[in-house]
Amino acid sequence: MNNKQSWNVLEQIVTIELGLLRIKGELVVPPDAKGIVVFAHCSGSSRYSTRNHYLAHLMREQEGLATILIDLLTEEEDAIDQRTQHFRYDIGFLSSRLITVTDWLFENPITRHLKIGYFGVDRASGAVFLAALARPMNVGAIVCRSGYIDLVSESLTYVQIPTLLIVGGNDCAIIAMNEDAIAEIPTQHKQLEIIPEASHKFSEPGSIEEVARLASQWFKHYLSPVEEKELHLHAMSTR
Repeated sequence: MNNKQSWNVLEQIVTIELGLLRIKGELVVPPDAKGIVVFAHCSGSSRYSTRNHYLAHLMREQEGLATILIDLLTEEEDAIDQRTQHFRYDIGFLSSRLITVTDWLFENPITRHLKIGYFGVDRASGAVFLAALARPMNVGAIVCRSGYIDLVSESLTYVQIPTLLIVGGNDCAIIAMNEDAIAEIPTQHKQLEIIPEASHKFSEPGSIEEVARLASQWFKHYLSPVEEKELHLHAMSTR
């Protein structure tokens, strides 16, 4: 485990053991972090994704959230997936990896006091919901970007965790899918945000920053202790 501290921000490259296998992640914990966001990607590239890195940076800067960018696949599994696309469609497999990461965070002395939020991307959004249902006491909020949520449609009726779905305004097929999903989720704390003129990957100017703003506020509110939630609600109401 490699440690680097800068201005009281803890940065680590962490290794999580899965029996004889290992997956790696990049953990960054700001001082007085209000919660930790786990980035879930459907391939093994999450830790190296420029877009994910930028989003994680904005979440830390805007709301003081800790982040972990984790490779849900080993290097060998990712190499296989690049050829066959086998693992990225195995939502149950990805969710089991995400559960392992969640358990590791609650055993790690650095992160065990932090409430967890899941940030799911594309097909990994389905894995996020399955993992959250398996660890409902540990996961405090879910945000999905361009999520293929139809892959777990039968499980959505059990979701009580606050859920924010973010979709680009030009991503018509995903809009319809997420509209159906938000109607199925029974929790009162749910929201669908459609960012105008944004595409599936939010590559348009300003669109990924809007994703970060919406997600950061959602996580900050639902991952903070009760007394801090009240202060945050008051601050939002006076903006």
